[in-house]
Amino acid sequence: MKGTSHRYRVHRMSETDLHLPNLTIRRFRGIQDLSIERLGRVTLIAGKNGVGKTTVLDAVRAYASRGQHAVLASILGSREELASSADEDGDESVGPDWEALFFGRTKSPENQDSHIIIGPTGSSSFLRIEATPLTESEAARWGWSFPVPLSDKDGWMLRITFEGKEQATPVTSYRSVRNSLEFSEQSELPPAIQCESLGPNVLDNNQIARLWDKVALTDDESRALEALRLVFGTTIERTAMIGDVQSLNSRLGRRAVVRLAGQERPVPLRSLGDGAVRLFGVALALANSQGGFLLIDEAENGIHYSLQRDFWRMVLLTAQANNVQVFATTHSWDCMAGFAQAAVDAEGVEGALVRLEKDGENTRAVTYPEEELLAAADHGIEVR
Repeated sequence: MKGTSHRYRVHRMSETDLHLPNLTIRRFRGIQDLSIERLGRVTLIAGKNGVGKTTVLDAVRAYASRGQHAVLASILGSREELASSADEDGDESVGPDWEALFFGRTKSPENQDSHIIIGPTGSSSFLRIEATPLTESEAARWGWSFPVPLSDKDGWMLRITFEGKEQATPVTSYRSVRNSLEFSEQSELPPAIQCESLGPNVLDNNQIARLWDKVALTDDESRALEALRLVFGTTIERTAMIGDVQSLNSRLGRRAVVRLAGQERPVPLRSLGDGAVRLFGVALALANSQGGFLLIDEAENGIHYSLQRDFWRMVLLTAQANNVQVFATTHSWDCMAGFAQAAVDAEGVEGALVRLEKDGENTRAVTYPEEELLAAADHGIEVR
């Protein structure tokens, strides 16, 4: 590819390079049944509002964590899926609404078909989440963790299995946030896969600082700078974080600055616009996701339509160089067209476009592999 730096050593991707060459999701949140037959190194998911694009990202995040209790709670918390309850003294606590994990918000412990499945199609390496009745022995085992005695009448088990390992968590109307954190330490699940998740909003300074600290003074710092240069050219000479979060004299805390060619003093990254912040954040997240996943919700946010092609070229090349599998969602035609152009440009890096649509209670995926991307863009597939 013209203009590609030697830092991006591209090789032909095979499906075995990916944690998820394809994906099946069943009974997870708003998705009853979904199969995506083919995923790419970078997969862009389009479709109307409410069709389940963000739910796919949540499912991949849950899969990457191997169903860790804290990650599932974070997914529910980010969607404000919370439930409050009171103990026998009337003290109220708020915790995750675990039933909201299940399609239709019904856990049905007695129904063996109500379990959640997330993972590669036809593989044994899938995540299973189910609700099972609370037995007397389980109530006795966990009862000390709750403010009132448990019984099989007012509780159930959230049971998570992955590759033969299991984590079983009691759920009751008398749970608390403190107890939830205690249960998360009881896991026997396999180690999680690295996974970074970017929401639709531009990263704040604390988020940028967290990502920066993991790559500062490493080769990945140079990759982040080079990613910016894919759009802004050699005008940007250096990047750094300045400020001290503990300083009483700084209202801003730590913040990103860049040195521009021909200028003596650095300028704030944010002075270059939301697009620069979004691009830098994605580049840092790619550097922090080596060997794992990066999830980007509403990827077009903050990035001008004229930069979409260069943005996606950076994502495709950096994802390949860092062995990251990227899932992103979009509402934007310009974003999809830029992705299609960049995927064709980035020879040797597989890009896939997936359009989701509702089919009754099920969700259907239409996949456009790389060789069909430009044709799909030319024919104006529906993304809203």
